[in-house]
Amino acid sequence: MRWPRVLIPVAVIAAGAAWWLTAPGTVTAEHYEALTGDAEHGQWLFTAAGCASCHHAPEAKGEDRLVLAGGQAFASDFGTFYAPNISPSASGLGSWSLLEFANAVTQGVDDAGRHLYPAFPYTAYTKMAPQDVADLYAYLQTLPASDVASKPHDVGFPFNIRRSLGGWKLLFFSDDYVMPENGNARGRYLVETLAHCGECHTPRNALGGLDKSRWLAGAPNPNGKGTIPSLTPDKLDWSAADVAYYLETGFTPDFDSVGGHMAEVVDNFAKLSAKDRQAVAAYIKALPAP
Repeated sequence: MRWPRVLIPVAVIAAGAAWWLTAPGTVTAEHYEALTGDAEHGQWLFTAAGCASCHHAPEAKGEDRLVLAGGQAFASDFGTFYAPNISPSASGLGSWSLLEFANAVTQGVDDAGRHLYPAFPYTAYTKMAPQDVADLYAYLQTLPASDVASKPHDVGFPFNIRRSLGGWKLLFFSDDYVMPENGNARGRYLVETLAHCGECHTPRNALGGLDKSRWLAGAPNPNGKGTIPSLTPDKLDWSAADVAYYLETGFTPDFDSVGGHMAEVVDNFAKLSAKDRQAVAAYIKALPAP
């Protein structure tokens, strides 16, 4: 009869430790207090990060793609996630401060202090410089507002327990780069942070964490249809010029054309500079074989 009495305080201590360890983290406020956002540079960040690609309304075309009403569905093994409204309205980010925005983008924590699901690629954006976060925030405030309510995610038990994401972050959330800089900081920042290429092109483990030992080595498509190709040199024999041309035009060296969600990525990269595309191509060509 004595064992249960001994175990009770142990269980209480363990539960308290788990609660503390899984608490949402926040950015250092001092890093943002003195910042003023540059919306012009924010537009470049917005394009490179592909914000509209996920957050425009389904089937939106042309200028309507800048109305970030959300609603696109992203299927996964853990449920279906819906991109939220991030327009500058009461239904979106209209009431959010820069600090709250920075917490969401770099820490995966919303304005109510809850963990965000990593379907939103804050695991990549966590490496964004504070000034870049402020610039992106400034640009988002210039876009059209939408009053469309964000659609709730379709996620079942136990994945709907938000606090459990704190444990997931302990295992898989890091602001470390995968590849060394090798004189190409711009390419690394574009690939690993802004364009978050690893989110699709890197396989995941059973818990949904990226298997960084197989970085950009290809992965099953989360929607269950086909695979996302490897970018490593044992699978992709394109030259750097081929990669840069593909990112600009969507055409492969074999005269095939881009399809699926990658068409959105190419549309974004086509708006960037040749220097940006060349930096990404140089990063891709420097990848080691798995």
